[in-house]
Parts: sequence; structure tokens; C-alpha cells
Amino acid sequence: MTTPRATPETSDAALHQSGLYAISVGSLLALIALCAAWEWFLAPLRPGGSWLVLKAALLATPLPGLLRRNRYTMQWSTMFILLYFTEGVVRGFADPPPVSWLALAEVILSLVFFASTVLYLRPFKRRARQSHAK
Repeated sequence: MTTPRATPETSDAALHQSGLYAISVGSLLALIALCAAWEWFLAPLRPGGSWLVLKAALLATPLPGLLRRNRYTMQWSTMFILLYFTEGVVRGFADPPPVSWLALAEVILSLVFFASTVLYLRPFKRRARQSHAK
């Protein structure tokens, strides 16, 4: 029995998809670490840390679904991450310059997560549209 050979197009697409998935998971993990460190010891609102460190725990809620490559979780997490983008923009303009760099990092990581997740989901959405059109 022979196994079907992967064409260069399919192997390139699979490699592209796995790269986007890795970027998506990596940026979410980096954002969780940044938010925890920011509110715990880098620049907390109160000396000794603040309860805002829980925003990192809240950010970890889509992580199990993301690690299972659950497309529904990935879809809603792209909308959820926009809250962190908004917080980064607001704190970037409101906080003094050393702390505003943390906000800029939050904005960049949330945009990287958003873009890589949307691009990862694009072929699945295209196939779903094509199958419904038939």
C-alpha cells in the first residue's frame, strides 16, 4: 500500500500554517508573561504589586483551546485580544515613558497574535465557505 505523496504546494501550506500557529501561541504566551510581570514587579500601579496581575490569568483562558487548535476558541480569542490592545494604547498615552514602553510591547504582541491567528484561520474559513456554496 502506498501513501500519497505531499506536493510542494501542500507541504509549503502546512509549513506556513504551522508557522502561523507557532507565532500565535508564542505571542499569547509572551503577552501573558508581559502582563504578569508588568503588574507584579516591573511597573505595578501600587508598590509591591497590584490585583491587575489577574489580567494575565484572564488572558490565559483561551490558551487550552489554542493549544488544542480549537478553531472556535481561536476565533473568539481574536476579539478578546482587542481588549489588551486597547489597554496598551490607553496606558501608552497615559503612563510616563519608561512604563509606556511596556504598553507598546503589549500593543505589538496583541497585534501579532491577532494577525497570525486570523491568517491561520483564513484557509479554514475559505474551505467552509466553499463547502456551503456547493
